[in-house]
This record gives sequence, C-alpha cells and structure tokens, in this order.
Amino acid sequence: MIKVKYKHTNIIARDWRKLAEFYEQVLGCVPVPPARDATGEWVERCTGVPGAEVRGIHLRLPGYGDDGPTLEIFQYNRAEDRPETAINRPGLAHLAFEVDDVEAAADAAIEAGGRRVGELVTADICGAGTITFIYLTDPEGNIIEFQKWHKVGR
Repeated sequence: MIKVKYKHTNIIARDWRKLAEFYEQVLGCVPVPPARDATGEWVERCTGVPGAEVRGIHLRLPGYGDDGPTLEIFQYNRAEDRPETAINRPGLAHLAFEVDDVEAAADAAIEAGGRRVGELVTADICGAGTITFIYLTDPEGNIIEFQKWHKVGR
C-alpha cells in the first residue's frame, strides 16, 4: 500500500482575496505564502483549460500546526457558471469545522457574508454522543458545517 497524507482542499473562487479573507476572519486560517500566480502551457495541460491563468493562496487550517492541511483558494481568469448551492447535490457537499461555540461561529460567518442553509440543530447520535451543528455557506456559496460534539458520559 502506498503512503498517503491529506494535503489540501481546493475551492475555486470568483474573488480569491475576498474568500480567503472570510476564512481568515471567521475560522482563523493563516495564509501560507507565496500567493500563487500560475500561467503558461503547464497550467493549460494540467487543468485541461485552454488559456488558463490561476491566482490564489493556500490557507493553513486551524488546529494542525505548521504542517497541517490547507484550503487552496484559487481564481481562474475565466470561470464557468455554477448551479445554485444545494446540500443534497452529488459531489463534495461541505467542509466541516469543529468549533467551541456553534452559534457564535454561525453568527461570525453570517456577519462576514455567509448565509444559513438550514437551522442550528442538536441531535443524539446513537453510540456517538450528542452533536450541535449547522450548515451555512461562505460568501461564494460553498457549504460549510460548524459542529460541536458532546460525548457520551459527559
């Protein structure tokens, strides 16, 4: 079996700077320089997009230290339209973040340009404990989840 280590998740943005600012402000993600500015034949070949120009940055996700995974927030010079956000659309549905206060995190996300997808819910999960969580979007419509587990026996 090959050795594997998770590295990053890519989000394509309409405005990479504004979206990066949201994740820095709301979740405390930290920029990992350098900012990316990729053009040329190799970019076209690896993306399959003729004339592709890609700009953006990696943001270190909170809770993992200097070698932890990142969000790679990129913007193309030409972007395809995307359908409206839906939690039940096949494919990547959401990014989940453990927080110490779900309601405060949701309020911060909304204040920074996000929006609610559903309601804040607390549910008992048999054998796992109780979870409080909510689905929201970032300012560009990507779904994020804030969650806090209350373990069994506490």
